Amino acid sequence: MSRRPKVVVLDYGSGNLRSGVRAVERAGADVELTSDFEAGLAADGLLVPGVGAYAACMEGLRAIKGERLIGRRLAGGRPVLGICVGMQILFARGVEHGIETEGCDEWPGTVERLRAPVVPHMGWNTVEVPDGSRLFDGVADERFYFVHSYGVREWELVTNDRTEAPLVTWAEHGGDRFVAAVENGPLWATQFHPEKSGDAGAALLRNWVATL
Repeated sequence: MSRRPKVVVLDYGSGNLRSGVRAVERAGADVELTSDFEAGLAADGLLVPGVGAYAACMEGLRAIKGERLIGRRLAGGRPVLGICVGMQILFARGVEHGIETEGCDEWPGTVERLRAPVVPHMGWNTVEVPDGSRLFDGVADERFYFVHSYGVREWELVTNDRTEAPLVTWAEHGGDRFVAAVENGPLWATQFHPEKSGDAGAALLRNWVATL
């Protein structure tokens, strides 16, 4: 029998994490919910959740050196999955209520308020998946569950001949397009909540766990 991969769900004070833990367990991993740096470094996969305000999430993340943990893992090619605000904090900056907060800066780009007639964007939505996606293998045509008022509306990453271009998945709400997911080497992330997205979300998490 093959070994179940070990996943750490990073606990940095960001809301209810139990649903994420249970979803990753069902996807085939052994899961530990912890803020411990060394445990996060040693795990096969690191899941960075996030709900609420960008600035509050970054404050909680920095309090446990979470941004350094993410950077160390990625430098060694070790998988990281960000979800919701856990995806947003991977970008360079977030702007809420006119206040700019520095993010983890793994990707250039700004998290800003959606320019749609109705905000927050809440409910099920389709996504535009690029060819070659491993994250969305088998579920590219499914709907996923979103709850957010902010997003990345412009993708700025410039690549060169030595690096593979990230795969960027988009979604649209009220005529406003935003980044719904990114696959970039060991760093994957979703704006939607896979753990709240039924069978499609469960399949997507299994796709991630299968890479660990």
